[in-house]
Amino acid sequence: MTETLHQPERGFANEEFEQRFEVVQNKMREQQLAAILLTTEHDINYYTGYLTQFWQSPTRPWYLVLPSEGLPIAVIPTIGVECMAKGWMSDIRHWSSPHPTDDGISLLTEALVEAVTRAASNSGFKHIGISAGKESHMRMPLCDLDQIKANLKNHDNRVEFVDATHIMRRQRMVKSPKEIEKLRYVAQTVSSVFERLFEFVHPGMSDSEIFRAFKIQCLTEGVDDVAYLVGGADQGGYSDIISPAGARILRDGDVLILDTGCTFDGYYCDFDRNYGFGKVDKSALDAYEAVWEATEQGFLAAKPGNTPAHLFHAMNNVLQKAGALGDSVGRYGHGLGLQLTEPPSNTPWDNEVFEVGTVMTLEPGMEFALGKLMVHEENIVITENGAEYLSRRALPQLPIYS
Repeated sequence: MTETLHQPERGFANEEFEQRFEVVQNKMREQQLAAILLTTEHDINYYTGYLTQFWQSPTRPWYLVLPSEGLPIAVIPTIGVECMAKGWMSDIRHWSSPHPTDDGISLLTEALVEAVTRAASNSGFKHIGISAGKESHMRMPLCDLDQIKANLKNHDNRVEFVDATHIMRRQRMVKSPKEIEKLRYVAQTVSSVFERLFEFVHPGMSDSEIFRAFKIQCLTEGVDDVAYLVGGADQGGYSDIISPAGARILRDGDVLILDTGCTFDGYYCDFDRNYGFGKVDKSALDAYEAVWEATEQGFLAAKPGNTPAHLFHAMNNVLQKAGALGDSVGRYGHGLGLQLTEPPSNTPWDNEVFEVGTVMTLEPGMEFALGKLMVHEENIVITENGAEYLSRRALPQLPIYS
């Protein structure tokens, strides 16, 4: 019988966005920034609550100006005004897009000039922050960005764009209780589906049939979307964990992995489960126990004050003792939230310090035989007392269909 989970309320109260904006404004003043310009779906969603699948279309650009003085300014296509206005935003400037010659650039220039002029008169700040660091991008035509830079130079040649990635990265790493509630709900919902997998997956099914059945179950249980689903199966272990569904038929002796990122109200879970069918090679059974134990050690190391490097070494020590031939993934987990993967990365070189409220994945993987992989993943949140699982913990031995 499927466990009934309490579905959190959608969206956030205005106070949550006001608090997020206050935090980033204080950081801007510390860094002597007049404003920050945001162009990507997840950054704009974070500060406004603007949630829509219309981002799938690359035709129209969307902009948000966070000034160090005053309220945020949205500069968006007219088609999005009604949706944006349902949230806490009050200053929404718009134009009919797509436009052949001026796709919002004049409006955006005006908004940035206003922000710079206000900040310069109060504090002398004239720099504008943008996302320019790792795991970031600018979602606007490069020629329009060049035009914005030229327009601002014409206004004041001391205005410059600087990298503000770390400000948003650090803020978004630490989730609020309401964000964690959504993340827990989607992870628990998908955990229920994984736990019942043998009810709807069996030998003789093709990869595409397995993927389709899994998606249907997740949607039926209450996720908004199965935005990400990859996996694979092969005799005694798999060699590929990111391919889409194909025509291969599941057979006795196979080890199957499914790795999914389902969403609820814009927030992702991201974890996988492994399954055996019939008689499975002992090497795969041992490898499963090794990655399960590595996850356990990563969980124990996930506490405030520690870093992703601590988690990496805790997990890697287990895998090396288990005879891992290598790791082709490059990291053992990552941040999680409005995006399937967010900073930081569980690598030996990432020394970002964890705070209470940081949400991570633990994802140790190993090549346990030539061309054979075993990867395991869970979702956690770091609390004052250490880590807490958001996903329901996988079984310590590989589940076998027989």
